Amino acid sequence: MITTTGLTKVYRSRGRDVTALDGVDLHVREGEVFGVIGQSGAGKSSLIRCVNLLERPTAGTVTVDGLDLTALAGRGPRAGRELRRARSRIGMVFQHFNLLSSRTVQDNVELPLEILGHSGADRSRKALELLDLVGLADKAKSYPAQLSGGQKQRVGIARALAGDPKVLLSDEATSALDPETTRSILRLLRDLNRQLGLTVLLITHEMDVVKSVCDSAALMENGRIVESGTVGELLATPGSELAAALFPVGGAASGDDRTVLDVTFQGEAATQPVISQLSRTYNIDISILGAAIDTVGGLQVGRMRIELPGRYEDNVVPVGFLREQGLQIDLVGQEPALVKEGAK
Repeated sequence: MITTTGLTKVYRSRGRDVTALDGVDLHVREGEVFGVIGQSGAGKSSLIRCVNLLERPTAGTVTVDGLDLTALAGRGPRAGRELRRARSRIGMVFQHFNLLSSRTVQDNVELPLEILGHSGADRSRKALELLDLVGLADKAKSYPAQLSGGQKQRVGIARALAGDPKVLLSDEATSALDPETTRSILRLLRDLNRQLGLTVLLITHEMDVVKSVCDSAALMENGRIVESGTVGELLATPGSELAAALFPVGGAASGDDRTVLDVTFQGEAATQPVISQLSRTYNIDISILGAAIDTVGGLQVGRMRIELPGRYEDNVVPVGFLREQGLQIDLVGQEPALVKEGAK
């Protein structure tokens, strides 16, 4: 549904070039919720603004629903009209709501339809339908100043849906909200994704957002995508930074003659007594140094850091047992040569 190829954005600042996006390749499948996460300055907001061409890329292409938007940019009046029509099918939700204080809630939702030339009756009908969809049917005549932050964001979401978009872009839409309100907005986005078949691309710096609502995710650093995939694929990728950040576990080895493993459980494996089976089968004492478990996409997912007595070469068979159970095993604190040997 959304594909960027070699996407590059260079800004000119104080006489020098600043590269915000450096050859970004991204693919968001139809109907999924895709999260892009990274620290401030990683290029996340530049990416999402280039996807709907609020910012014109310096190089590369953006394709949405099979249409190359970058090919339409700056190609004359006809192409300009086609670009505006294409962009009307891409909804955008902003961090700071961007509601007009002088307009009622209903009038704010009607604004995109007004710009598109819809009749007053059509605008009113559509706006009221959308306000009911986001749970604000009783606030149609209120003004933004009379709403809470969560309610304002729901109005922003309703407005973004006014043009019947196939794609919804969310730029840090929950970062200004308290945790409980954040959870309610994320549930709303997931419900809309399922009810309307929306493809959702959201930008965030919060791992909990990715964990609670995303099907797939990408990690951005210094204007580049350094990891990307479904949450399940990331959790199954040895050394994944995203997987480690989604399910952080801590704990260091109690001595040099110890083997420390990060064990990732998914689906049915998360409910099986694998560690106790390992201990009984090989008659070894296992220390649990840390653990994290949660539900992602309706499936239980967890990570556990355990310590086995002896060095890695003494534990090849127990480690093989864990891998035979379908678990992802990462060695912690091993020398590179030893890790490579253990992977064979």
